[in-house]
Amino acid sequence: MSSQSNQPLPEGYKLQGYTIERMLTCGGFSLVYLALDETGNRVAIKEYLPSSLALRTEGDVIPAIPKENLAVFRYGMKCFFEEGRSLARLSHPNVVRVLNFFRANETVYLVMRYELGRTLQEHLALNRGTMRENFIRRIMTLSLNGLREVHTNKLLHLDLKPANIYVRNDETPVLLDFGAARQTLIEQQYKLSPMYTPGYAPPEQYKQRDMLGPWSDLYSVGAAMYACISGQPPQPADQRVEQDRYVRAVDQFAGRYSVQLLETIDWCLNLDHLLRPQSALALQKVLLRERDPEVTGRRTFIVSLHSALSRLAGE
Repeated sequence: MSSQSNQPLPEGYKLQGYTIERMLTCGGFSLVYLALDETGNRVAIKEYLPSSLALRTEGDVIPAIPKENLAVFRYGMKCFFEEGRSLARLSHPNVVRVLNFFRANETVYLVMRYELGRTLQEHLALNRGTMRENFIRRIMTLSLNGLREVHTNKLLHLDLKPANIYVRNDETPVLLDFGAARQTLIEQQYKLSPMYTPGYAPPEQYKQRDMLGPWSDLYSVGAAMYACISGQPPQPADQRVEQDRYVRAVDQFAGRYSVQLLETIDWCLNLDHLLRPQSALALQKVLLRERDPEVTGRRTFIVSLHSALSRLAGE
């Protein structure tokens, strides 16, 4: 089935004690609604509904799923449910809070705390080219707090980008919209189109998915920081593997931001996962303070040597 547009649940619809107010966002994998719980508090409800597998037309509540897609749809629903179960065990101020998860309408729903603010992508659009370094460091350092919690629980985000970093009105971030369920479907070689966000996904997310690890999310953090200073993500990693046209941030944006921040972005955006930060804590420490010049020089030498060897291997 080709990708299509699914109709949202109607306004006022009662969903296991929740009342749908309106749809907030619609993507290829899910729909997100603003709803009220039984006490009148606002919540966000995420509905599993891949547009490439199922179709809900206007006036319907239960989606139509072609027989040939049923096994894939159900497997994805199981992954989505298990991801909800895992996230519900997390209680961290910088990770989306899953309050409830349940099956209904032959699919799965995650109920999340509703936050006031806007996404980092919206901040980026409003401040393109003028985003302050202190703001970038603060948002990313706190986001890494959440990522440390995620990785400690043996989970990966796999869809980090400015649109999935929500900045509350008090300028504290919360990580949204985990992509692990989508990635699991791809790993199992089901016929579901990979849902990468070009520029933010690391090379191992396209191929060699057995190489995925915390360093994969940190590539995405580097790409998000790059977007904050350039207004757009770097060249997509799959294209970089074929012909790397990435110009180092430390060369592109010299004089606009500190060398240390630009060098950190380049560190995260290494195509070789072994040359990136290996943990959220390692990256967080760098963003919180200036790096030791001796360490900086040593890493720069290693990266330069690796790049030279890679060029020679390609000749």
